[in-house]
Amino acid sequence: MSEAVTRSAVTGSPGLLASLDPLLREWLPRQRWFAGKGRPVTGFSLVAATELLPADGKLGLYHLLVRAHQPLEPVQGTVPHPGDCYQLLIGVREALPPRLAPALIGHVHEGPLAGRTVYEALYDPRPAEVILEALRTRARIGGLRFERREEIRPDLVPRVVTAEQSNSSVVYGDTFILKLLRRVLPGTNPDLELPLALAREGCSRVPPPTAWITAEPPSGVEEPYVLGVLQPFLQGASDGWELALRELAKGEDFSAEARALGRATAEVHTALARALPTVTLGHHQLQSMVAGMNERLQAAAQAVPALRPYAPGLHSAFEALADLAREGHTWTAQRVHGDLHLGQCLRSPSGQWWLIDFEGEPAKPLAERRMAQPVVRDVAGMLRSFDYAAHSAGGPPAAEWAAACRAAYCTGYAEAGGRDPRTEPVLLRAYETDKAVYEVLYEARHRPDWLPVPLSAVRRLAADDAP
Repeated sequence: MSEAVTRSAVTGSPGLLASLDPLLREWLPRQRWFAGKGRPVTGFSLVAATELLPADGKLGLYHLLVRAHQPLEPVQGTVPHPGDCYQLLIGVREALPPRLAPALIGHVHEGPLAGRTVYEALYDPRPAEVILEALRTRARIGGLRFERREEIRPDLVPRVVTAEQSNSSVVYGDTFILKLLRRVLPGTNPDLELPLALAREGCSRVPPPTAWITAEPPSGVEEPYVLGVLQPFLQGASDGWELALRELAKGEDFSAEARALGRATAEVHTALARALPTVTLGHHQLQSMVAGMNERLQAAAQAVPALRPYAPGLHSAFEALADLAREGHTWTAQRVHGDLHLGQCLRSPSGQWWLIDFEGEPAKPLAERRMAQPVVRDVAGMLRSFDYAAHSAGGPPAAEWAAACRAAYCTGYAEAGGRDPRTEPVLLRAYETDKAVYEVLYEARHRPDWLPVPLSAVRRLAADDAP
């Protein structure tokens, strides 16, 4: 049995964390997946620490669950936030070879690792191999649990995916891709739950989970943490966002692909409705949903001054939905993707579309991400994505290209799902408005140069014209 499956929880781990603290305060906020940008890190607390390779050897490997403490704006009547919990894989060496220079976290000056260099271990093939071996052997290491549904070959060469994203991914050979969640929460994660449910339904539009990693809950927490999911690697597949931008740059029509993507989305929704319960949203549920939309708009307008002139028009989109609820309209809700856009879709060389990354919007609470929603929620996300692409290819926004894609996507959805999303304009406008408000806040915090993209949609949606 390999070392990786015989190590256990770290003793003396508070001293380990104290020695890493000054390095993590500098390194963690620079990571793309760090959720607390704009606020200083004031300290860390250890949720769990597991030694996967002994640090007294040539190469050490620690798995850490660390809570980052940051000051929050005080809000009357709210419970103080305990801080976000992050999954870290810390490699330990005497010195880093040049190939690992981009992974450097820093040099430790005190504590159990004094004199050693620590780094982001996923960039190093050996630690990545340790993780796959643990999955292959269904290891139990400290509080970590490695599960699998299918056999895994032991000789697959790992390579880290270097594109910036909200989590981290490692490709093994051309066979599997491991998605490691960075900001983790206790409870059932839809990024594992929904693909498993779709696999049971035989849905071919979502890669089925091969294996996954969980962590036992610490004291006082009832549910385990989902840490990562291993799925088949779709070799030769094109990212939907990159594909759309390439076609747009060449002046090519993308509406046929948008139509096919609409059909794929409807097939996934149909399978989810078979696999998991659906509910009917009546007056009270819809009023609560509209209240949430209005609250998010109010908070975003307070944080982003550029949004304030459009707030009254945007509120009208939500109030139109509330009016229908008062008149007795109801809608069916079910589990949905929750954060659907072109970047969450892959197209095979033969033309088949897959949907991936069912985590939902990472900034939202897990319980909210697992709530049943009208399928229009996903449709609105994709319509916004076509608009983003039209603004991102260079030159003036390609408004006609986006309009053609939006129409084709809805047509394809209707062909496979039996109902055209455009037949519910009030609901669609409300969800597209809610998405645009989310985008404004996100871009203002993380990518200010992109803020004009959602603001252009805000201007349209605030004009009180149904889409």
